[in-house]
Amino acid sequence: MITPDLKRQIGALFPPGDVSDAPEDLLAYSFDATGLEMAPELVVFATAAEQVSALLKLANTHRFPVTARGAGTGFTGASIPARRGVALVMAKMNRILEIDQDNLTALVEPGVVNNELQRAVERMGFFYPPDPASLKVSTIGGNVATGAGGPRAVKYGVTKDYVLALEAVLPTGEIIRTGANTVKSAVGYDLTRLLVGSEGTLGVITKIRLRLLPKPEATRTALAAFGSVDDAARAVSAMIRAKIIPSALEFMDGRAAQAVGDYLGGGVPPETQALLLVETDGAPAAADHDMARARQVMAAFMPVSMTTARDETEREELWRVRRSLSQAVRRLRPTKINEDVTVPRSRIPELIRRLEELSARTGLPIVNFGHAGDGNIHVNIMTDKSDQADYQKALAAVDEVFGITLSLGGTLSGEHGVGMTKAKHIEQEIGAAGVALTRKIKSVFDPNNILNPGKITPQEES
Repeated sequence: MITPDLKRQIGALFPPGDVSDAPEDLLAYSFDATGLEMAPELVVFATAAEQVSALLKLANTHRFPVTARGAGTGFTGASIPARRGVALVMAKMNRILEIDQDNLTALVEPGVVNNELQRAVERMGFFYPPDPASLKVSTIGGNVATGAGGPRAVKYGVTKDYVLALEAVLPTGEIIRTGANTVKSAVGYDLTRLLVGSEGTLGVITKIRLRLLPKPEATRTALAAFGSVDDAARAVSAMIRAKIIPSALEFMDGRAAQAVGDYLGGGVPPETQALLLVETDGAPAAADHDMARARQVMAAFMPVSMTTARDETEREELWRVRRSLSQAVRRLRPTKINEDVTVPRSRIPELIRRLEELSARTGLPIVNFGHAGDGNIHVNIMTDKSDQADYQKALAAVDEVFGITLSLGGTLSGEHGVGMTKAKHIEQEIGAAGVALTRKIKSVFDPNNILNPGKITPQEES
């Protein structure tokens, strides 16, 4: 519990205005995209690593929990203060400190919004590939903490592939620097990779050195509608076998396609059972060549329709189909439970078939879309939280979704992480020994369990 005396001690570590227990601030930092809520007792806005260090040392002395958070766009409850205490908001640490043109790196603070970094480096002819759907809102610190991905992962990889070095504050207050400013580093354990994706349970990240690439000169985009999921999935496999690696390869099932068609007022043929959005990039000739080959491969599977963007305006229109999905599916039911399972690409048709069977058996609309190029499918179970019977049925369906995924050789999360919502399922994937080791690692970093407790491992001891 944060006593009045502790509030005074915490307040002494920060400038006036950067510590608040106002009801509106407690509410604002009590939830994320899951819809789950737990209000902190105090909200603190950090502006320097030294402040974070002082706060965590105080937390260890008095045993109060601290939960760091970025923009709160996550889907697993990782940034929710599950055991109240202090919500440590990193939004004010939002500077791009350096863009190193000679070494193709950028040094940023954790509160930098992903899209702002992308625009800044693209103005200089560079490219930061990780592009989660929340890129216009989510922060780099949050992306690093959750191991975020995005449509471009099929060709360029995910956030962890671009983090070279970190400055972080350990739960006990020490400030450490991991990794190196170089592409190669083989010194000791890879603490950088351990911190990436740790969801703020092992340290509070305060600086991030990112790898950049040269910006691709050209991008080509096509949208193809198929009469069956199998045809679309076979087209994906054929594309990869033909050694075509698109910069994006997005999938939408029939229910998703029709929902977005209704939302946009048309543009999706009524017989559509799957959509593929394909993008190639590189030098203009290479992008054109790869797109021509991709279209040739898709044509062999008899698409209902296929459209190629002729300019940037038409490209944005095609992407509008994909980006409108979240709003479109909410018309089916008001509550969306979004899980981001991943299976081998070749198992996508079986995954979709079994999810359709689950939907038919439970009466719950299940809408599937995501990144076909890497097998990462967002399974959206549509329900109504105000109808508790329906909502509980949806939560039970999540258990079945995870069972199906693991039976197909998949993983429970491709890019959202574990947080609170998947913690009870983690043993299904990594086993009891894996859970025990995860807890041991946590205890070494955080012996008093003050940093983001209640996340990743099930039934974590306080």
